[in-house]
Amino acid sequence: MSAAALAQETYPVRPITVVVPFAPGGSSDMIARALSPKMSEKLGQQLVVENKPGATGAIGATFVKSAAPDGYTILAASIGVYSVNPHLQKKLAYDPSKDLDMLSIAVRAPNVLVVNPKLPVTSVHDLIAHLKKNPLAVSFGTSGAGTSDHLTTALFWQKTGTNGIHTPYKGGALVITDVMAGHLDASFQNINVTVQQIKSGNLKPLAITSEKRSPLLPDVPTLDELGIKDMNVYSWQAYAAPKGLPAAVKTKLHASIVAALDDPKLKTQLVDQGFELVGNSPEAASKFQSEELARWKKVIEVGGITVD
Repeated sequence: MSAAALAQETYPVRPITVVVPFAPGGSSDMIARALSPKMSEKLGQQLVVENKPGATGAIGATFVKSAAPDGYTILAASIGVYSVNPHLQKKLAYDPSKDLDMLSIAVRAPNVLVVNPKLPVTSVHDLIAHLKKNPLAVSFGTSGAGTSDHLTTALFWQKTGTNGIHTPYKGGALVITDVMAGHLDASFQNINVTVQQIKSGNLKPLAITSEKRSPLLPDVPTLDELGIKDMNVYSWQAYAAPKGLPAAVKTKLHASIVAALDDPKLKTQLVDQGFELVGNSPEAASKFQSEELARWKKVIEVGGITVD
């Protein structure tokens, strides 16, 4: 047996670094830290989460791209890193399709269209009528230019023939606070960060971007059932590795992700937070990533979206 084959057979023999290309506390960081202990149990080695924030995830992704494809450095990141950055950053130092091997989409979470309770609308169709009657008078807060919630907003405007004021922030938490306070009118935000404020009455939900209604918000209709088609949007978290990962190593890493997601306690914890568990194959993850890349390219081009 060759040394390379033996290395694959015995992998892993030392700790594995999980690079999160964002600051601690966000969804990618949360997922990486939640899954790592269970992945470690399956692999028999410690997984060390390392945050490398900057350039909307590009710095961390570039670091992983440059690492050896031996399974000891992997990436845990969100939709923007895999399917949005290539369309918005002109001098991007990595290409997700050419430089990374997808391992699995771990989880996904839909966005909820929320408005300030005092905004004079009670439904999405009310909001559309209000937007058409008051063009460029309704502010939509987002966690930044080119983020998932910004692109969801742009897609909504494109699908409904409306427009509003895009108000970018540096993160979603302040957006939610300002919608509640009435400094912003509306926003598309992840269900896991809005559900408690919705239930307490601080935010008014109008619709959700999932394929089916969420069990966490059973009274909130999907945009699809309201007649706004092709608006199924999810913020998703996925694992990847440097391109050229040996098949045996890829199989072991993928199996550890699936095992973590199958853990009953962790599964309940994530579902209660609003995440849908995916855990698909590397092939399915790669196909989905390519579809998302094409989808958001079109939205960005039609909306004339830039991050400058």
